Amino acid sequence: MQRHWKKIVIAVVALAALVLGGSFIYAKVINKADPALGQADLSNLLDATTTVAPTTTDGAATTVAATNATTTTVAAGVDGVWNIGPESVVGYRVNESINGFDTTANGRTNSVSGSFTIAGASVPKGDFTVDMTTFKSDESRRDGQFNGRIMAVDQFPTATFAITTPIDFGSIPADGGTVTAKATGDLTLHGTTKSVTFDLTASLKNGRIGVLGNIPVVFADYGIPNPSIATIKTEDHGLLEFVLIFDRTA
Repeated sequence: MQRHWKKIVIAVVALAALVLGGSFIYAKVINKADPALGQADLSNLLDATTTVAPTTTDGAATTVAATNATTTTVAAGVDGVWNIGPESVVGYRVNESINGFDTTANGRTNSVSGSFTIAGASVPKGDFTVDMTTFKSDESRRDGQFNGRIMAVDQFPTATFAITTPIDFGSIPADGGTVTAKATGDLTLHGTTKSVTFDLTASLKNGRIGVLGNIPVVFADYGIPNPSIATIKTEDHGLLEFVLIFDRTA
């Protein structure tokens, strides 16, 4: 009888070690979160004449390097309407723990549209819309949870942001330069709208404008269920990150 219990204990310990080992391998080796969007992504997208926005491909981060840089002459001033280009990317980032091993979950989409109106160094009007049904990560099961119980994209297929206070960048940057400012507007996620304020970095280059930023999101504020499930635990907040590339239309 004692030998029987000893075998059971050994089997349980072996199973626990197998589960923990598998969790470690997934969290630290298999899961391939993209690096956070940053200044390099903004510069690369503005430099490239033909490019694919940074996104996940078969679980691998693919930030495209600048190629065939344009020599477009920047028109005098920047006043006018600027539309978001197809290179633009919006993503989410959430820290999670799998059986105690920390990792990061993220997904991205290029399905973003909208426009900003610029007057001098101010942006008095602007908005963008994201197709929530198009987010992809490196894990199909994560995408299923995102589309279903978490973001309910069948009920809330889009997310939007609209400026409510003019953004004052202080000055127009020289070609290749950057400026920073705070943006305030209404963010709508999961059918709920909240006023948010966050930092922006804007760059003017090759006749185009790029904007980099991220917006902290507390899930409960938008009625979004905590993504945690089973042994996967997430924080109660995440980031909505973006690089938006604009072309002047008027």
